[in-house]
Amino acid sequence: MTSFQDFGLADPIARALREENYLTPTPIQAQTIPLALTGRDVVGIAQTGTGKTASFALPILHRLLENRVRPQPKSCRVLVLSPTRELSGQILDSFNTYGRHIRLSSALAIGGVPMGRQVRAVMQGVEVLVATPGRLLDLVQSNGLKLNQVEFLVLDEADRMLDMGFINDIRKIVAKLPIRRQTLFFSATMPKDIAELAEAMLRDPARVAVTPVSSTADRIAQRAIQVDFAAKPAVLAELLKQEPVNRALVFTRTKHGADKVVKTLAKAGIEANAIHGNKSQNHRERTLAAFRSGEIRTLVATDIAARGIDVDGISHVVNFDLPNVPETYVHRIGRTARAGAEGVAISLVAGAEEIGYLRDIERLIRITVPREDRRTAGSRDAAAPAQAPQPHRGGRSAPRAHNVRGNEAVQSAKGPRRRRRRGGNTGAPQTNRGESPRPSQAGNSEGIQGVAFLHRESRPKPQHNRNNRPKH
Repeated sequence: MTSFQDFGLADPIARALREENYLTPTPIQAQTIPLALTGRDVVGIAQTGTGKTASFALPILHRLLENRVRPQPKSCRVLVLSPTRELSGQILDSFNTYGRHIRLSSALAIGGVPMGRQVRAVMQGVEVLVATPGRLLDLVQSNGLKLNQVEFLVLDEADRMLDMGFINDIRKIVAKLPIRRQTLFFSATMPKDIAELAEAMLRDPARVAVTPVSSTADRIAQRAIQVDFAAKPAVLAELLKQEPVNRALVFTRTKHGADKVVKTLAKAGIEANAIHGNKSQNHRERTLAAFRSGEIRTLVATDIAARGIDVDGISHVVNFDLPNVPETYVHRIGRTARAGAEGVAISLVAGAEEIGYLRDIERLIRITVPREDRRTAGSRDAAAPAQAPQPHRGGRSAPRAHNVRGNEAVQSAKGPRRRRRRGGNTGAPQTNRGESPRPSQAGNSEGIQGVAFLHRESRPKPQHNRNNRPKH
């Protein structure tokens, strides 16, 4: 069996690993570290929680020691890009832990905190810089950082970078880097766009895939509960009270949704906190610290913020909202069942749309997720196939047809009927009852907005008579 001592790492690094009780490498570490030590580019595909950080940090630190030179001012030798502030902080902590005996100079460049402190941190040059793409570009554009001395580039969680819209920023960053460099590219999943990005950035890379893209941890018990939309908060609160929860991570699709879930859980007597992009960096750090320590057992998060949550002991992952990207589901539930533990993943599924998302997930993971139906009888009937349209009241046979643009087709050469409005101008065409355009339905249609505007303008202004004013 391979051990960390077999890699031939420098003595200061090997001593730090012994102090951390690192004995046997994980599969991604066992395959990646020997390749990276040779200087070869690597594409690593592995689920979260499999030890990807050590698989690139250890060989990079070893190679820095082989050629220990002082970094130039406003520059770095190692650049690590990650999608979130929390993940960036954890990566830097790992570098400092493994390099505690080599006096490693390092810095963190993330949003949500003043940039001046980060400018001063890289002023004299650092060996390792861990950054989020947006803040890194801010530093470069303000002339606080130069990228022409980068020898090692690491992209971690590349699939999340794509989801968050960082791909263009990454391309701008890579264009400023030296051509001669070692690039280590890691991702939990490998969609087509990420594969194309890797191909453009790397030179003859070695591919390491310890698990297929569609796989989910074998130790995770998955199930789905079909519920009504309105019943989701009550069902979630019931689950958190009944399940043997050590720590629960609840996923929502939006920031507002995360805050709303926290409020509804508080009303049910369950203490929870939310973490998402609108929260300040200090709040996010305090919340994560409380979650790690067990002070709070339920954390509600969006996908973006959750990429930095590396917490052992998460017993339950609950999808309050199912993701519309199947690969995201794989990453979400990978937050539980870490370090040999078992975990539970529960998805609350409401409506035909989320049923479709669940089917897409099942096709990806090649598993039929067991389902439990807690919908009311009325909602089950509503989910049945729609009946044939009934004649309209008043004897009309069918609703009016629509043309390919979705606009109502003219019924006859005489044009649509116009309804006389009491006290109003009859010159503007009126829609039938129930068809008046609302702002939420109108979208960006200028025509519909124009009609609504016409209706507002055509209403007569009320006339006031001084003699009829009420007396106060």
